[in-house]
Amino acid sequence: MNIFIATVTGSTGTLTPEESWHCAKVLRKKTGDRLHLIDGKGNFYEGDLELVSEKQCRVTITKGPVAQTKRNYYLHLAIAPTKQIDRIEWMIEKAVEIGIDEISFISCKNSERTVVKKERIYKIVESAVKQSLQALIPRINDLRSFKDVLKETADQKFIAHCYEEPKQEIRQIAFAGKSTFVMIGPEGDFTPEEAELAKQHHFVALSLGSTRLRTETAGLYVCQAASLLS
Repeated sequence: MNIFIATVTGSTGTLTPEESWHCAKVLRKKTGDRLHLIDGKGNFYEGDLELVSEKQCRVTITKGPVAQTKRNYYLHLAIAPTKQIDRIEWMIEKAVEIGIDEISFISCKNSERTVVKKERIYKIVESAVKQSLQALIPRINDLRSFKDVLKETADQKFIAHCYEEPKQEIRQIAFAGKSTFVMIGPEGDFTPEEAELAKQHHFVALSLGSTRLRTETAGLYVCQAASLLS
């Protein structure tokens, strides 16, 4: 089933320019064809195609909105992008399929990458949302400094690092009914100073098990754990 992202106003759905091009030029949809739409805000729709153009496709809504079943937790993952960006892109695709609400990118002392193409990331997110039959597009934030990310608020905040100190086991976290913010560092880990600064901002050190994980593996591990433990 093909799903298209649209702006819905009243009984009319207008596909985004990229979705319109795909609908008209790639799938060669015709006037009167039935389409399945999402608005990116958590709602599904169905309707009949009334205008077909590679620049704009318009749909008359006949069914909806039908709200996507909401998860009972809110997960915000902040992660330092890896030098090979395709590793993070893969993680984001899978994280969206599993379930995530917000993604931030951190620039740390040991970061190997200081540039992230947000537009490309957003396209990956949109594709994963449609592929997994979801209607809510997660929020994607710009790359920010470590100190700026520390200002984020949530019911519970964690930082995953490799230093020896008492840590919260991820299997012991109660995700359900709460907003959770988790920071994952670069391949070289957070610096001791960053770990200490996070503690001063009420972040709890988080254990992801006894093995050392790659950055993208750690990020996906958190998403999977939140889904299972909630």
